Amino acid sequence: MRKLIALVFATALCGASHAAPPTEASSGASHAAPPTEASINALLAASKTQRVIESFYTYIDQSMRQGMHNALKDQKLTDAQQKAVDAVPAKFDQQLRQDLSWESLRPTFVKIYQEAFTQSEIDSMTAFYKSPAGAAFIDKMPAVMQKSQQAIQQRFAPMADKMNTAVAQALNDAKATK
Repeated sequence: MRKLIALVFATALCGASHAAPPTEASSGASHAAPPTEASINALLAASKTQRVIESFYTYIDQSMRQGMHNALKDQKLTDAQQKAVDAVPAKFDQQLRQDLSWESLRPTFVKIYQEAFTQSEIDSMTAFYKSPAGAAFIDKMPAVMQKSQQAIQQRFAPMADKMNTAVAQALNDAKATK
């Protein structure tokens, strides 16, 4: 579960600003001066990166609660155990918000963007995210991502069943060949 949450959050952070990776042409322009911190801050504000990251706190909390529910659904817990389990998501959320606060992440984003993009690219992306199309992209992307995730989960469920069947069959075959 911990690895899943870390993977989800890392993936979220990688796509948080919705910026495309540098192309070969742009990465070849490494001799260009790096973008300024102020221009990157303007891009992060225009792309609402802080809001995106903060929305992932809620997503991770919901995922954690669902995972805990699924893991414990067949177990009978005492009242004390249930109370202890119920307290875990709030404690984790508090720690997550402390360790991965926007204030602590922003300098990391600035550094990464300075290493990856030129000033011209940062300026172009900022202009895009300030445009009506860019604003629509930012505002509609959470719904697009949620629907995409649901579609993938629907396709994955039958695959998971097939994989479990294949593993069970392999284990049976291995026992038979002893």
